[in-house]
Amino acid sequence: EVRIILPDIGARRRMPHTKDELPDALYSAAQVRALDASLIAAGTPGFELMQRAARATWRALVRQWPTASELSVLAGHGNNAGDGYLVAVLARRAGWSVRVLAVGDPQRLQGDAALAHAEAASEKILIDTWTAQSELRGIVLDALLGTGLTGDVREPYRSAIHAINAAGLPVVAVDIPSGLCTDTGRMLGDAVQADLTVTFIGLKLGLFTGDAADVVGELVFNDLHADPQLLEGASTSACRLSASNLPHLAARTPASHKGRFGHVLLIGGDRGFGGAILLSAQSALRSGAGMVSVATRSEHVPAALARIPEAMVLGTSSANQLMGLLQKVSVLVVGPGLGQAAWGRSLLSAAANAPLPQVWDADALNLLAEERVVLPKDCVITPHPGEAARLLGISTAQVQADRPGAAHALSKKYTAVVVLKGAGSLIASPDGRLAVCHQGHPAMATAGLGDVLAGLVGALLAQGMATFDAACLAVWLHANAGAQQGKFGR
Repeated sequence: EVRIILPDIGARRRMPHTKDELPDALYSAAQVRALDASLIAAGTPGFELMQRAARATWRALVRQWPTASELSVLAGHGNNAGDGYLVAVLARRAGWSVRVLAVGDPQRLQGDAALAHAEAASEKILIDTWTAQSELRGIVLDALLGTGLTGDVREPYRSAIHAINAAGLPVVAVDIPSGLCTDTGRMLGDAVQADLTVTFIGLKLGLFTGDAADVVGELVFNDLHADPQLLEGASTSACRLSASNLPHLAARTPASHKGRFGHVLLIGGDRGFGGAILLSAQSALRSGAGMVSVATRSEHVPAALARIPEAMVLGTSSANQLMGLLQKVSVLVVGPGLGQAAWGRSLLSAAANAPLPQVWDADALNLLAEERVVLPKDCVITPHPGEAARLLGISTAQVQADRPGAAHALSKKYTAVVVLKGAGSLIASPDGRLAVCHQGHPAMATAGLGDVLAGLVGALLAQGMATFDAACLAVWLHANAGAQQGKFGR
């Protein structure tokens, strides 16, 4: 059993910088159901799995609140409710004051969930019908909806979720906070804001992106003693980035010199936007690029040389001035502060015709969305949700409603590696791979951080990393650097 605290947008909780021992594989709801069915088919009864889930939840709950003695369980009418009834049994046997509030009609319970309800009734646990006037006391256990929810939360569950969130009591979610989409991390209208979530068998993709950071709290995982060989052969939806599975740069030899580590040219910084390209260039230098050049407006050259004297800075008034330089560099980073006027369009057009690995960000993506240029091969694009929406011709809300789907769609449309930024950043490859980075800090929601990321990706590409690997490592380093800064308030 392993645990980690997820980053919290809004600073309700902080993420510790400790060794991460969670599994790497992330699953969809359907894939976890298939795993569950495989475990049962291999000889583990479903009710035994339910009992294991209840025991895992109970252990995590007691460890989190060792002095508590009262439990309120809100139960629906599926297997999630069955887990809740069995946790109530364990609490009652431990001498706690326990009350179950049935939001779903217990008569609708079937199979293992019905057995769990019967066991709770045999223990003389008070089982009442939930109403808007029901009082919640002690620790609140969310056993309402689980992973099977697909549409928006409806009554009476919506009112029950509101009551849980308004109670101001410690909240434990069984498997996933009710109302959070297992596959996308989208809040389905409303969701329980848990302090602790105990999840089973396989980690769900929706626990690590989108709205998850606001509602999951501390995450505890238990595989319910699943056969490792069964898990190894199962289909997954994504890979969770962690220190143990990151791609690595090759070690530098003692005889290394700058010529071995690439030459990054960063293009951007129209009038009024010079800071963006300087942030990106400084990031490229600090991330190991052998040489860095900057093509920007002439007005920004003195500031660039003062801030980053290691860089070569070209005051550029037209794309013609780039032609000689494009033949000398190995990687392009285009877009920070580029603007969408004639100057930026002409420089982007020149970059698009250069046969080099490239990182496109910011206004380069806005111009791409307008179909002013064609994205070349071997590119990484780094849109935030608004830019992703323009590239796909949909709304920002639609992107956020299915972040994994949007990342895959962008990667296929442009045949590029896509970094969809935001809480739980996603890295998608045209070959179908998807990685998730759930590290970070809410302090990173500020201007300039995307420019820094673009420069970091460019530096890793310059040092010989493949596009998907460079994007994954850059996103993880960027997020953890931000978490360090946020932790110490700098």
